[in-house]
Amino acid sequence: MISIAIPVLNEADGIKDQLSYLLTACSPENISEIIVVDGGSTDNTSEIVAQFINQKVWPLKFRLLTSERGRAKQMNVGANEATGDILYFLHADSFPPMEFDTFILEQVEKGNRAGCFQMKFDSNHWWLRLAGWLTRFRWRACRGGDQSQYITKELFDEIGGFDERYTIYEDNILINELYRRNEFVVIRNSLTTSCRLYRKKGIWRLQYHFWAIYVKKFFGADADELYRYYKKNIAS
Repeated sequence: MISIAIPVLNEADGIKDQLSYLLTACSPENISEIIVVDGGSTDNTSEIVAQFINQKVWPLKFRLLTSERGRAKQMNVGANEATGDILYFLHADSFPPMEFDTFILEQVEKGNRAGCFQMKFDSNHWWLRLAGWLTRFRWRACRGGDQSQYITKELFDEIGGFDERYTIYEDNILINELYRRNEFVVIRNSLTTSCRLYRKKGIWRLQYHFWAIYVKKFFGADADELYRYYKKNIAS
């Protein structure tokens, strides 16, 4: 059984579409629950999620949890409350392929305890199309949280979960550990993710700053330094 964990913060514009999509994209018998973990939204995100919880006719079980802000903290809260054998971490603006649950279970049955889907952006811009195409390769530089992350609960607990020191880059810290253990596979089916931040910040400007964060971490930057850079150049 798979437990899906979705960290959210002010996602009222899109969370209804994502949860509605998940109802059609998987087989209910494979899903233990969908856990939405709110990090303190000030819009009506939680009210929208509550509508799914209150509709008892859904074939899937929805849960809403609250947490301190920060995706690492939120995802750890979701993992701690999950009842499934497999955890599937999904960003609120990402839509996995149809039958994603079947693809994940097939990999786990093969002994692949962790991995992600290849990705495409909801854009026809040539660079974003190329960036998505590159995610089919196993290169660590092509990994990121937008591709989603499945991992068995057993392996997640062995690693110790997401490193909560990292306000950003938390997905990559976990992925780096999985690569060190040779515990990672890329599923050759495409997840679609939003390029909303690229639209807002500009493709080349945002891509430069993402590369800068990657290089800073490669050369030893700690969690605080990465967050300061992110806050100054991306979040501002």
